[in-house]
Amino acid sequence: MTSRLNLFLILGLVALASIAFSLLQGSDLISSYQLLKTVLHQGDDLSAEIVLFIRLPHALTAFVTGGLLALAGAMMQVLVRNPLADPYVLGISGGAAVMTLLCMLLGISGYWLTGGAWAGSLLAMLLVFLCTKKIAGQPQQLLLTGVALASGFSALSSLILSISPDHTLRGMLFWLVGDLSEAHLPVLEGCVLLIGLMMSLSFARELNLLVRGEKAAKALGVNTHRLQWKLYLLSSFLTATAVTLAGCIGFVGLIVPHMFRLLFGYDHRFLLPGCVLMGGSLLTIADMLSRRLFFPQQLPVGIVMVLIGIPIFIFLLQKKTA
Repeated sequence: MTSRLNLFLILGLVALASIAFSLLQGSDLISSYQLLKTVLHQGDDLSAEIVLFIRLPHALTAFVTGGLLALAGAMMQVLVRNPLADPYVLGISGGAAVMTLLCMLLGISGYWLTGGAWAGSLLAMLLVFLCTKKIAGQPQQLLLTGVALASGFSALSSLILSISPDHTLRGMLFWLVGDLSEAHLPVLEGCVLLIGLMMSLSFARELNLLVRGEKAAKALGVNTHRLQWKLYLLSSFLTATAVTLAGCIGFVGLIVPHMFRLLFGYDHRFLLPGCVLMGGSLLTIADMLSRRLFFPQQLPVGIVMVLIGIPIFIFLLQKKTA
């Protein structure tokens, strides 16, 4: 138990450090001393506004988005029992992308744009539900249905991009690859992450049994049908929240669960909160790099996340096959 407490202490410190370093990055580098004075309300008004109203919401949005994706990815890999599964495997992000691009094409912005992304995510969930009448015992059917719907949504997204005027294409493409330029203080999304984590921890022991196989879990008294529906609905809502917050950011939900399992084991009572801390820290660091690599030009964080994620994923594959 002591080693696990030390683990979460380390992950918590890494998370706090990633957010703190993110607050220091921007067009005007703020020193650690200035940052501390701002936190203690002794800094000048301009520094306080930059840190509290621009950089802090940006850093927290990156952390919450990473936590949502990592938690959803951990559950999705158990649900479809496929190590290559990620939060987007069931087409949830595709539905959100189609509706968001359509809203951008029509000139809709603000909270209506977020509402459109949510509506698209829920539409994708409904289509998966209608196409897959049974989840229990048929994870491959669920996976293939999601892949097929994701391909269809991708075609619709390409259609919308092809008919969009030039002045809207840049914003559309940035959103598609993952962008935090419109970050805000993620109070609602943070609550969704916290509630989702508590709900997932309530059936973490059952997840440990389901990983061994559906027959083994049933033999030990687990209602696998109900558990798999919980996994599907909860992971879908977490993914939908992440997509509406920052667009389609890849690799977080794929590699973070594998990283945690490789380093600290398979117990979901520790894996789920560990993935939230690790995923949030990873995306916060990627966001910080996206603002500094080609300064003053800011890259979409999704591009930087792919550049980070590919070598990590290859390394994890080599470790698993060694």
